[in-house]
Amino acid sequence: MSLSEPVVPKPADLLATMPFAAGLGIELDEATAERTVGSLAWSPDVCTAGGALHGGALMALADSVGAVCAYLNLPEGASGTSTVESKTNFLRAVTGGRVRATARPLHVGGTLLVVQTDLRDDRDRLVGQTTQTQIVLRRSEA
Repeated sequence: MSLSEPVVPKPADLLATMPFAAGLGIELDEATAERTVGSLAWSPDVCTAGGALHGGALMALADSVGAVCAYLNLPEGASGTSTVESKTNFLRAVTGGRVRATARPLHVGGTLLVVQTDLRDDRDRLVGQTTQTQIVLRRSEA
């Protein structure tokens, strides 16, 4: 690696900065500016009536993986991001296995970042999709 190449944090190091996500059991498998991938296992502890994975758990997965993607796309001089809007469409229930979240940037700007996260089950079926807008924070705002 040359001195001009940016240092990209390891997925485990990025996840360690989010205790809520780690406590929920979210795992971060891949983290680049172009694509961030994480997952959450079905567990009775994060279910609603009938054994379906709780929508809040799915939203937490999408928000966490999307936030890492946004963070990795921060412009120079930025100190972080904060979610200002998030919309999720749920398409099917998850009653077992593992949900994989794949986040990709839709817009990378100096003030706002927009990230789309697809949620897929073990059979690669789309179970939900989240689009979130993150505001870029500067040192004086952090």
